[in-house]
Amino acid sequence: MDIKTAKAAILVESGKPLIVDEFTLPDTLEHGQVLAHVHTSSICGAQINEIDAVKGVDKFLPHLLGHEALATIVETGPGVVSCKQGDTVVMHWRPGKGIQSNTPAYSWRGKRLNAGWVTTFNEYAVVSENRVTPVPATIDRTSAPLLGCAVTTALGVVNNDAQIAIGEAVVVFGVGGVGLNIVQFAAMVGAWPVIAIDRLDNKLAMAKDFGATHTINSEAVKDVAAEVRAITGVDGPDKVVETTGVKNLIELAYEITAKKGRCILVGVPREKAEIYTLPLHFEKVLKGSEGGQCQPARDIPRLVRLSDAGKVSYRGIVTHEFALDNVNDALDLMRSGTSGRILLNIS
Repeated sequence: MDIKTAKAAILVESGKPLIVDEFTLPDTLEHGQVLAHVHTSSICGAQINEIDAVKGVDKFLPHLLGHEALATIVETGPGVVSCKQGDTVVMHWRPGKGIQSNTPAYSWRGKRLNAGWVTTFNEYAVVSENRVTPVPATIDRTSAPLLGCAVTTALGVVNNDAQIAIGEAVVVFGVGGVGLNIVQFAAMVGAWPVIAIDRLDNKLAMAKDFGATHTINSEAVKDVAAEVRAITGVDGPDKVVETTGVKNLIELAYEITAKKGRCILVGVPREKAEIYTLPLHFEKVLKGSEGGQCQPARDIPRLVRLSDAGKVSYRGIVTHEFALDNVNDALDLMRSGTSGRILLNIS
């Protein structure tokens, strides 16, 4: 490959700031790999969890990060047919069309630099073919990265996990990048009411713009469950989606779900929740979501068409932009919980 080195934000030690430095790319692409020039990447809460080693000791340090971005294909390896040089693509973590290749053989300061099938906090990335989906070259570079995770996850949660139907009462805990889109799609399929719950008024105002019929500031009321039932009636909401991963909110989300309703957990928990399981024997459903079980090769083109037709909007979800060199400032802002989705301008 002509590209020998590139800049990246590297996780060297769990819980510590990322190091922005040059790393070395492999000499050639293997079967099923593509070389992507990354333009913009959004930050997902999954990266915060990865940095903090929420799932346990990180055995792959040092390694690269990121899984939703807009890029251009620079080169394709043997066997690649779903994209070609010059294509504009969305990079995503859920597998799409094409080959799942080996992970790339990067190096940094004389040792192996680990990476998965897709990383996006780097100027150039060797990516598995099935982690990129072509999109129109005219796509908005600010909102396009969200199609790699936040928007596709939300679509999948609404369609596949929660299975929201016309007229159902819906509650969404946490209206960040994923939560706002869940609100948007729930409203789009005819849910009513659509209740957004968050601790920040600015996020609740955004939720209103995206279709929430009611909002509740969880820190401004004494009894969130009572507030919800005052809107939905004593039976509670048909569908509840919890996006924060906060223990007490997971428990509350499950508690307020209607007897035969569905409670969907999207946020990754940092500690164990306590759930009374008897209602599960009487048709209440509690389900964890893995990216909404979305299919990027199918869902991303659908979402592009919806956006082009003016049926949905993704732009307002991105509230801040940072250069790659300032990635740690971006992460600090995201940890504060006061932002929407944050965009990194990579190259």
